[in-house]
Amino acid sequence: MKTKLLILAIALGLSQGAMAAQGVAFIHGTGHQTDAYNDYWTGSFVNTVRQGLRKTSNYTVINCDFEQYMWADGAAGCLATQLTSFIKNNKITKLTLITHSNGGNVVRWILSNPTWDSRYPNIINKVTHTIALAPSSGGTPLADAVVAGNSFEQSLGWLLGYANDAVKQQQVSWMASYNAQWLYGTPNRPSLPSHFESVVGSDVDSAIWDSDSYCGGYQNQVALEVTQNWLDSCSDGFLNCSSQSMAGVIWFTDKSRTQGREPLSHQQSRRDCFGLGDMLKNRI
Repeated sequence: MKTKLLILAIALGLSQGAMAAQGVAFIHGTGHQTDAYNDYWTGSFVNTVRQGLRKTSNYTVINCDFEQYMWADGAAGCLATQLTSFIKNNKITKLTLITHSNGGNVVRWILSNPTWDSRYPNIINKVTHTIALAPSSGGTPLADAVVAGNSFEQSLGWLLGYANDAVKQQQVSWMASYNAQWLYGTPNRPSLPSHFESVVGSDVDSAIWDSDSYCGGYQNQVALEVTQNWLDSCSDGFLNCSSQSMAGVIWFTDKSRTQGREPLSHQQSRRDCFGLGDMLKNRI
């Protein structure tokens, strides 16, 4: 009798495992994206990471207007629409979110505010894991500089998109207010409903003779090297390490795991640089 019950339990477990469908969503950062697969992440990165899925076609690349405030219809509303469709169409029961930069804030808005939108609870129930690549959880002094309209405004247009609502949102004092009142996962606040972990970029390399400086585009490395002068010594050229590590837990800081102990600049943390794609593939 005990043997039969054990066989039945195993069979039920296998059946439930077979019915579980794992999916991954790639969620971009600040910007109004219409082809994030090519323009933001690149196919090389996405196609490496999705190999970690049992069913490699169970992925989606989000395209939304993240130049708006995180709670806006074009931001969190758009994200909720696309995630809901992905979950429904692919019968997803376990969803991993891979975010970059401000995308982590939009995700935290949904996870922290289940009563804001009727679609949020179903998404929250499906999300089991968020991997936030260089999340701007604590904002950045560069956003303050852009909003102030000083010399940074022109030089940072390519990175921030000028003083749009998302840039205003990422001012340090504004993010401190959002973290204290609206968002979960930061110190002295409720925990997020699922695991939220960050990959922290700690430096920028732009030596012209170093081939590693060309991953993600050499011109971007040079620009981030310049902006890093206005940030802490530990930063990825856009965000201080303290901002990136403010929400959830740290999965790792770049040099502790990357090939050749290379740093990940803010540009490189959304590219298949120094083994990042394979690490994400294995993580999911």
